[in-house]
Amino acid sequence: MVPGNDTRISQFLLQGLAKEPALQPIIFGLFLSMYLVTVFGNLLIILAVISDSHLHTPMYFFLSNLSFVDICFTSTTIPKMLVNIKTQSKVISYEGCISQMFFYILFAVVDDFLLTMMAYDRFLAICHPLHYMVIMNLRLCGLLVLVSWIISGLHSLLESLLVLRLSFCTVSEISHFFCEIKQVIQLACSDTFLNNIMIYFMVMLLAVVPLSGILYSYTKIVSSICGISSAQGKYKAFSTCASHLSIVSLYYCSSLGLYLSSAGTHSSQSSARASVMYTVVTPMLNPFIYSLRNKDIKRALQRVVQMAVIKRQIVLGLTKYF
Repeated sequence: MVPGNDTRISQFLLQGLAKEPALQPIIFGLFLSMYLVTVFGNLLIILAVISDSHLHTPMYFFLSNLSFVDICFTSTTIPKMLVNIKTQSKVISYEGCISQMFFYILFAVVDDFLLTMMAYDRFLAICHPLHYMVIMNLRLCGLLVLVSWIISGLHSLLESLLVLRLSFCTVSEISHFFCEIKQVIQLACSDTFLNNIMIYFMVMLLAVVPLSGILYSYTKIVSSICGISSAQGKYKAFSTCASHLSIVSLYYCSSLGLYLSSAGTHSSQSSARASVMYTVVTPMLNPFIYSLRNKDIKRALQRVVQMAVIKRQIVLGLTKYF
């Protein structure tokens, strides 16, 4: 490091997904649409689970938590990106960047843990049905979610504190649409060895280990399903896992493929585009994947819509009366 080349910068510049001005309105419209679909779709899942007593089970408890985290996860990055495009500004403050990084890592890791819990839930339900309700009680479900938030919070805090100790060069352009930790670290003038080691160690610990648990659970699930004699029984058992397996495949294939790839293979801009898959597309698809293949969710969503229509009619009727 050359003395005098680093300073305590007050802001970063987010380059976004494309530099061409003509593409900005298209990107704005596309991401605004996806964000609204993500928020309203996941909100409907949460309302459906809360309003229907038949869905007060461990599987739907984890699903409602996943929907809540997906809303928070997407809200960490997309609104700031939309504001920047609308105001034609690329600026994000230093404090705002660190805060965005903290919450992004927090919700990403909680998402990871919830997917693992859902796999464990299906493993117990299919492989150990007689002990399922005894093991997966409300207390254990709540404890698992609480522990996942605590671990995720500590991990996110550690990563953020390690970034805070860095000194940054005068060049503060981030080739991404949000403050992605690896992109921010690359701008530092001080030694980033500890940061890089911590990132890859945590990826192995908090991503590869849960993924191994998910793969083990599904290996046992497939083995149990193959042991079912009737074709109808096999289909019913597999249909309860298909939605979760689809989301796991989308999430891990995109995120692990991006983070474990070498910098020489992918440019910063292509990495930013690839990250759209697990930051925006996967949370948006969750409600569709879980509702289209699930009769219980469909029924609950119909009740929610019917109740909303009835309440609207009552309000309109009272408005006319007064």
